Amino acid sequence: MTEAPGDLETLRNQIVARHDDLSPRLRQVAAYVLENPSDIGLQTLAVIARRCGVQPSTIVRFAKAFGYDGASPMQRLFREELINSVPSPSYTTRVHQFQERAGKGEPWRPAELLEEFSRSNALALEQLVDGVSPDMLERAVDALEQCESIYLVGLRRSFPVVAYMAYALRHVDKPTHLIDGLAGMIQEQSAMITDRDLLVAVSFKPYAPETSDIVTQAGERGVTIISISDSLLSPAAREADIRFDIRDAEVMKFRSLTASFCLAQTLVISLAQRLDARADD
Repeated sequence: MTEAPGDLETLRNQIVARHDDLSPRLRQVAAYVLENPSDIGLQTLAVIARRCGVQPSTIVRFAKAFGYDGASPMQRLFREELINSVPSPSYTTRVHQFQERAGKGEPWRPAELLEEFSRSNALALEQLVDGVSPDMLERAVDALEQCESIYLVGLRRSFPVVAYMAYALRHVDKPTHLIDGLAGMIQEQSAMITDRDLLVAVSFKPYAPETSDIVTQAGERGVTIISISDSLLSPAAREADIRFDIRDAEVMKFRSLTASFCLAQTLVISLAQRLDARADD
């Protein structure tokens, strides 16, 4: 029998590693568990099942697949994390409330939209601070510092994040290459990545297949990969060595990039400080 993970990080890693071996229904539960940790910790099994679109017995079967006696021991891990973390409003709840009002066809004044975007982004930034592991940040900066060159890929909605990183990193003493696919040269641009380099892949729903292809090819070459994505199960994140799961603000289905930019800026400035300190030694 599979030994049940004793902490959430181990459970999340196992869910990502075993995702492809799960049945379609259990994969559905896996995605919900990773993307809605507050629900798993606070809601009843019936509520979780309804929101996930499965039967309660499927949630129990999912928990048993990872070594738990039932759903309750798994939920306890999520509940303990919520108790030990800084309490903050549920972003998911805010999104549901906003969508309910927007669905009634009520017009929004510009000032109301500004307020909602501002508050949602502030909440997303709070969740970024609470949700990103300090150890993961240190590992990412270590990898950025130790690699020979940095390659960046992010297409469609993700492109502004990597474009900023490319601009900022070129003010740092580190060779940096932006894979932007100009003139249809995306494969040629990514073909030069070696196992001495590092790839930063930024990908949000709907995931660009080109990004997934580049990440897969880089992984096969032994390239260290940092992913910034909205799910640990995204094509970019599942192949990555270092994963950042970001919940950017969403208002009327318009998604912000505020939290993603904040993380990108943190990584770049942290690397710059490391390199400056090394130059002074």
